[in-house]
Amino acid sequence: MTLLQLDGVSVRFGGRAVVDRVDLAVAAHETVCVLGPSGSGKSTLLRVVAGLQPVSAGRVLLDGADQAAVPVHRRGVGLMFQDHQLFPHRDVGGNVAFGLRMRGSARTAYRPRVAELLDLVGLPGAQGRAVASLSGGEQQRVALARALAPSPRLLMLDEPLGQLDRGLRERLVVELRELFSRLGTTVLAVTHDQGEAFALADRVIVMRDGRIAQAGTPLEVWQRPADRFVARFLGFENVVPATVSAGAAATPWGTVPVPEGSSEGERQLLVRPAGVHLVRDGLAAVVESRTFRGTHVALRLRPEAGPALEAECALAAAPAAGDRVHVAFAPAEVVVLAAEAPDTP
Repeated sequence: MTLLQLDGVSVRFGGRAVVDRVDLAVAAHETVCVLGPSGSGKSTLLRVVAGLQPVSAGRVLLDGADQAAVPVHRRGVGLMFQDHQLFPHRDVGGNVAFGLRMRGSARTAYRPRVAELLDLVGLPGAQGRAVASLSGGEQQRVALARALAPSPRLLMLDEPLGQLDRGLRERLVVELRELFSRLGTTVLAVTHDQGEAFALADRVIVMRDGRIAQAGTPLEVWQRPADRFVARFLGFENVVPATVSAGAAATPWGTVPVPEGSSEGERQLLVRPAGVHLVRDGLAAVVESRTFRGTHVALRLRPEAGPALEAECALAAAPAAGDRVHVAFAPAEVVVLAAEAPDTP
């Protein structure tokens, strides 16, 4: 069942379309993460759903009802911002109870519900603590408890873990996914962090210039980026124009094998770093740099022909900077992209 539906939603500031004719459906109990670089329109999209930004065209529907005339506080949605926006003059319990006040709950229901929510987010017994005494991760949990307090039918997160260090981010994103699954919460989140989105989401939406560039499961988007823009946004550098024919592609690096059944003609080609293999005889290249990545070494290679290449190899087999090597390409790590070649973000 569709909970949130966007039909042709556009937002214009002056003559510029910040969100441009976006169609999007979010199912009940689904977690959808909207990804994109700064200026792609992802945060504006969130504000539109919340009712904080009017649309220039199109409709926002919740449970099939048009929200055009529905004020923010009556939409039944929860919103958590990147900077938490906790009230410094209230203690933890007071911050969480604020969400209950906004829903109009009886005061007698505050105490048990606040205790329940704090236990849910991993802060049992923290009602009396001052906001200033909390760590970044603890503030994040309080903000989440406050957003969940009114039992919103849709929870929206704006860069929810953006201010936290990497280790804490990775831990909390796992906890959030488990929590949303347990509660059956419907979630729409925006982030620029692909790792965060892929770990949290059932479905990922990649935006560019106010439009949806690709939508799919995290695995679908990662394995088969729609085009050069999406591939480069996901961090893949080995993207070149190519002519595909008879199971191979003519590229600036020479002939590269492609997976069986690949589209033919003038295309763009992505070679994942894991598909650039060091061999005894192949395309000659010089190692410009190498970077230790824990389980492997990332190499930047300067081939005799074509642009620089990124490759991965085992720790024990890693050549040194300045070494001369030869490479070949594994078709399983090659993706034939759309023909267009837009500018990179």
